[in-house]
Amino acid sequence: MIAVAGEALMDLVIDPSGSVVAVPGGGPFNAARVVARLGSPCRFVGRLSDDSLGVRLRTTLERDGVNIVVGDPVAAPTTLAVAEVDGAGAARYRFYLDGTSAAELRPEHVPDSIHAGIDGLLLGGLGLVLEPMATTLLELMSRLPAHVVVMVDPNCRPNAIPDPPAYRRRLAEFLVRADVVKVSTEDLQFLDPGASTARAARAQLTHGPRVALVTDGAGPVTAYTDVSEVSVPVPSVVVVDTVGAGDAFAAAFLAWWVSRSCSREDLTDPHMLQEATVAAVEVATATCMGQGAHPAGLSYPRPSI
Repeated sequence: MIAVAGEALMDLVIDPSGSVVAVPGGGPFNAARVVARLGSPCRFVGRLSDDSLGVRLRTTLERDGVNIVVGDPVAAPTTLAVAEVDGAGAARYRFYLDGTSAAELRPEHVPDSIHAGIDGLLLGGLGLVLEPMATTLLELMSRLPAHVVVMVDPNCRPNAIPDPPAYRRRLAEFLVRADVVKVSTEDLQFLDPGASTARAARAQLTHGPRVALVTDGAGPVTAYTDVSEVSVPVPSVVVVDTVGAGDAFAAAFLAWWVSRSCSREDLTDPHMLQEATVAAVEVATATCMGQGAHPAGLSYPRPSI
């Protein structure tokens, strides 16, 4: 069982022609759907609105077989993101956060039973930024059973981070209990400006994780540990957009790891790291081949999951 915690929101995706489509999104929301679609039991820990968009988010999770832990909706509008997609399929985001639903996750909304039976926890995104959600997720992590594999995906959105130094300090708090940190090269540039990719990735390991997984768009994915470096190529495909690709990668990596009963200590095994990363790359690549985080009619590959 994998728990995914953080924001659910609506993405307003604007393609190069100016066409707009509203799709359910948010990094943790996307990741929870991928975990479930890959056949792994999944719980989503996040706050949903009682408005029509919140109902759509809830219905989408339920349709994919995700168990929604926080049952009561909040009387606040659904959080929104505007994703402008360029000609290469890359998305630039702006967020509408104040007074919206995603932030309103409080400790009393997370039942003690969330810890029962889980083997993996994935969190990140705006869950590291918005309060009281960020404090709630830190408390959730502090009560985890020792065997649970924790993956943090910062998914840094500078437009949503008013105080970068405070954000970096908060991320370090999350990484104390993390086993894997998944970051893009853009994340690392924000977290450690001017540092090389390898140096910035290994700097994240000093806070606690055993592995830093670094994605680089169409470039190879690299898994860094204290003593090793594993590189996995990304296949060349026709990219429609990259919305949700990083979320799919993180979800697929953790689903592979948990489905094979791999432990926290196993993360030091370069061979196992490579196999899990290859599986994650395949799923992320499939996501890029259609519009939005979960293109209609697209089936995810299930390599060794």
